[in-house]
Amino acid sequence: MLTLRDVTVRLGGHLVLDHAGASIPTRARVGLVGRNGSGKSTMLKLIAGALHPDTGSVEGPRQTRIGYVAQDAPSGTATPFETVLAADTERARLLAEAEAAHDRHDIGEVHERLAAIGAHAAPARAASILHGMGFDAEMQARPLDSLSGGWRTRVALAAVLFSEPELLLLDEPSNHLDLEATLWLESFLGRYRGTLLLVSHERDLLNSVVDHILHLEAGKLTLYAGGYDEFARQRAERRADAEAQRTRQEQKRQKLQAFVDRWRYKAHSASQAQSRLKALAKLEPLASIIEEQDVEFHFPSPDTLRPPLLMVENAAVGYGGQPVLSRVTLRIDPDDRIALLGRNGNGKTTLARLLCNELPALAGSVTGSSKLRVGYFSQYQVDDLVPADTPIQHMARALPDAQPAVARAHLGRFGFSGEKAEVAVRHLSGGERARLALALITRDAPHMIILDEPTNHVDVEARDALVAALNQYSGAVLVVSHDRHLLQLVADRLILVADGAAKEFAGTLEDYRTLVLTQADSDETAPSKGAAKSNRKDERRAAAVMRERTQALRQAVKAAEADLAKLTRQRQEIEATLNDPAGARDGANRGALMKSHGELSRQVVAAEERWMTASLALEEAEAAPG
Repeated sequence: MLTLRDVTVRLGGHLVLDHAGASIPTRARVGLVGRNGSGKSTMLKLIAGALHPDTGSVEGPRQTRIGYVAQDAPSGTATPFETVLAADTERARLLAEAEAAHDRHDIGEVHERLAAIGAHAAPARAASILHGMGFDAEMQARPLDSLSGGWRTRVALAAVLFSEPELLLLDEPSNHLDLEATLWLESFLGRYRGTLLLVSHERDLLNSVVDHILHLEAGKLTLYAGGYDEFARQRAERRADAEAQRTRQEQKRQKLQAFVDRWRYKAHSASQAQSRLKALAKLEPLASIIEEQDVEFHFPSPDTLRPPLLMVENAAVGYGGQPVLSRVTLRIDPDDRIALLGRNGNGKTTLARLLCNELPALAGSVTGSSKLRVGYFSQYQVDDLVPADTPIQHMARALPDAQPAVARAHLGRFGFSGEKAEVAVRHLSGGERARLALALITRDAPHMIILDEPTNHVDVEARDALVAALNQYSGAVLVVSHDRHLLQLVADRLILVADGAAKEFAGTLEDYRTLVLTQADSDETAPSKGAAKSNRKDERRAAAVMRERTQALRQAVKAAEADLAKLTRQRQEIEATLNDPAGARDGANRGALMKSHGELSRQVVAAEERWMTASLALEEAEAAPG
């Protein structure tokens, strides 16, 4: 049981948790939800021990192994494969002890513990987790410093999953994942058997993985049973009941007050009025439900263009003259709602940049109306906002020839009315910054909006608002997102970007989910069987995996061989002494030698058995696939 008792936390003078309390059952799978900035990440730091409460306590079982992804991504010359393997600190320590140990008893104990924790299977398991995160064999063997921050964050997540902690704390784990890796993570967490506390705004992830929702609102915690949809239903009912109770109490208060006002100064009813006055004083007011401000915005409607908006015919696109995608043929009409599917690195962003004219076609053609306007939201545009500037300053730069009233009116469509337009970007939430970026890219009422991961760091309510805005928008939409719920509600065409091509996917999003998970299961059965034959790098990596997997067994064989050689040499020395005629005349000494010879013979037999057992185990491990 994990218990928070009367916890209060203030950060920078701001009250984050206000005498909050909750009890999380052992092995519960809990989704921690709340508006951006409500204190969810602070909660995880408290439980991980990285932060201490001002008052109250966080209590849990002693010596619980906690897995928590720190904000700093790993770096250095180690590979992702090596980094993930090192996350199992007990295994790493035992392997080091096996390397340094000389006493056969100590060596035996170390190898027994290695076998108990499944150390021989660890390399294959590490490779499988990294593959699920989108790392092919080549990427698993690259130095961390050669990877982007997003990929290194994936390595950190893979390391935590590999370590199999008893308490797993995950803070927005899908933010740096593509849809395919998010689907794999959803499946993996579904099999996790420890206690899970998951901060996420992915509605489908919360519905499929967790069995409780812990809601953080106004510094207080409330635990609900079920997934996110069940939480939303229960919360709506509670809010309605509380508001009805407050209304009834207010009506009662008004009746009592009316009686007192009328009769308190009348002699014949003064005592009754005084009694009602006391009842009124005892009637503690119920606080009105604090309504979190609904997030609403809408995209400006473009003028009408005749279809098709865009025609791509047998096009190739890439960088430095080298195509990433070839033979792309695609038609986009004004009412299209398209989702691009495919692993990160397959070319989804490259295709998006071709469609918005940021990249030229290397071959083929891309044609559209000369009046076509495209709004392109990149997943990095939020980071490019100037922290010290306000929304109105950003919009003034984007619309240099527009009147201030026009700029303010457009900002108002995205929730930046009045004083909100004058707030510096550094004081805006993640969802507000995303809305500002969307306002900037739609300032000229584009005919097509292309959104590349628009929901990172955006809470559930803001995502729902985005869905509503896209469904009301009259232009074409093309979206890349790992949020399956958003794709299900917005897209009616699916295009799979894979193997250097972009083709229509004939099935539904659920069909695609089944395809991804089936392929992942197949890859886990034989993690790198086909890839190992493809090039020398894969072969070297496979050899490294085999060396790592069999290291403990090779050490056991080596130790048994050394013991056998030492004992055999000692027995031979005694046999030489016994066969010496001079030694045979000393009866007392001969008896001691015979006793030692018998003991050494027994030890030689035991050493031979250890050597045989370790050798057979090594042969089986080297013959095993993957």
